[in-house]
Amino acid sequence: MIDASKLRAGMTFIAPDGKLLRVLDASHHKPGKGNTIMRMKLRDVRTGSTFDTTYRPDEKFEQAIIETRVATYLYQMDDTAYFMDTESFDQYEIPVASVKEELLYILENSEVKIQFYGTEVIGVTVPTTVELVVAETQPSIKGATVTGSGKPATMETGLVVNVPDFIEAGQKLVINTAEGTYVSRA
Repeated sequence: MIDASKLRAGMTFIAPDGKLLRVLDASHHKPGKGNTIMRMKLRDVRTGSTFDTTYRPDEKFEQAIIETRVATYLYQMDDTAYFMDTESFDQYEIPVASVKEELLYILENSEVKIQFYGTEVIGVTVPTTVELVVAETQPSIKGATVTGSGKPATMETGLVVNVPDFIEAGQKLVINTAEGTYVSRA
């Protein structure tokens, strides 16, 4: 059991109603009168919905034990993404709706980590940075500097990132997956 005051971003716990919740943001709040409360932004792991709520700091929750396994992203067909465990060669089918954001950062045959709660697949973790090719962007401007305001570029996965003016279609870029931002040319 874990106190609400000890919950941090990234942790997963089981709510009293049985929902599996991941903490997106947590902060202590001391109103002018009354007791301290914990303000939290949470995501229901199974449905993908996010919501804000408050808890008393001394409320106790069962912390969920999340296991991760290395897998390879195979392909996407209709509304299902297919992954294969690199050790046991088991295949996992994950609804695209639950991993839509992560799929913007991974190419076929890329290595990812699949998260499990018991035998239930609950998510995919991508590396902190990935290399993607620019599929489409405006032509580069002659004399453009690194300090320019930038322009939007569509990557090969469909991700749209703001890039410097000198970047052209076909170039391979390093992208930060936590923020969805341009880091450098690869």
